[in-house]
Amino acid sequence: MRFEKEKDIERENKAIEAFLKPFNGTFDKLGCNDIDFKIYDSKNNLLAFVEVKGRLRNMANAFPLPISVKKLIKLIDKKINPIVIWACYDGIIFAEVKDLKGELRIGGRKPRNGSSNDIELMAYFEKEFNGIKNKIKFIKY
Repeated sequence: MRFEKEKDIERENKAIEAFLKPFNGTFDKLGCNDIDFKIYDSKNNLLAFVEVKGRLRNMANAFPLPISVKKLIKLIDKKINPIVIWACYDGIIFAEVKDLKGELRIGGRKPRNGSSNDIELMAYFEKEFNGIKNKIKFIKY
């Protein structure tokens, strides 16, 4: 069962457009069972694959940054510069997966009827993990 609503798609599009704006990149939306986007530079060269996660809070209160381990595996299997973007109310937080260090634990969201993935193995990222700063970047809307 798909739970993505129109407002979720709008949030994803706003986030990817903010991410691409500094270098005039473009994107292709991938299928519903894939990660979210392929992104290209201004000359249409493939740059990366991107997953956008909705984070229903402001950037200042967004940590720890969660993502499903299944989604991370799907993203890194693409092999070309996997990037995660967390779309907050006031901007985006993003990082290349290779630059993230965090914690794995069972988590997720309150279970919904018809969902089998609400409670699962999750990765959580702070600004710093075991004294090492994550290479996390921010763009305000």
